[in-house]
Amino acid sequence: MKSKETWTYIHSERAQLADTWADLSSDQWAISSWCDGWTVKDTAGHVLAAAEQTPLNFYKELIAAGFRFNVFTDKGAKRLASVGPDDLVRRLRARTSTTNHPPAPVMAMLGEIIVHGEDIRRPLGLKHKSPEGALVALADSWKNTNLLIGAKRRIAGLTLRATDGDWLHGDGPEVSGPLISLILAMTGRKGAQSDLTGEGLPTLASRS
Repeated sequence: MKSKETWTYIHSERAQLADTWADLSSDQWAISSWCDGWTVKDTAGHVLAAAEQTPLNFYKELIAAGFRFNVFTDKGAKRLASVGPDDLVRRLRARTSTTNHPPAPVMAMLGEIIVHGEDIRRPLGLKHKSPEGALVALADSWKNTNLLIGAKRRIAGLTLRATDGDWLHGDGPEVSGPLISLILAMTGRKGAQSDLTGEGLPTLASRS
């Protein structure tokens, strides 16, 4: 997928997530997200941190965190979560046309907004449908890499089959379900496993 098309998907997903945030109550902001140890508001802070990030600032913050990536991401999430819901919404909407990003592939930014959007919506019982083209591109990108999320290792020796589109990968015992749930399972989200079936599911679950 070309970078321009990827950014079109990213900008659309950001705009829709900002609309979701605008409707949240104070109780919903405080609910635990699917990111371990983070509330919905903390995860929103992380989404915004990634959307506003630049390579220079990324390295400055990583150095300040002692090159501990988990500390770096947690500090960024908590710092921006503190700005408050209205500012989170406003600042994410301001990132629906910009193309700045940390020193990572543009596809990683698509994964950020899609996966963390689900991390926020799913514990709140909110439904969202990302475009099939975006999901296929993301699944194809992550199936062959262990960078940060360890997807390649997690799905090794398994066949993954989407039940809502024409996407298939791998060989071995099958795991099937909606493509977004397969993507979430690739990243270790245990909550997505309830959407999946197949003889390979216990193996996938044991790797989360």
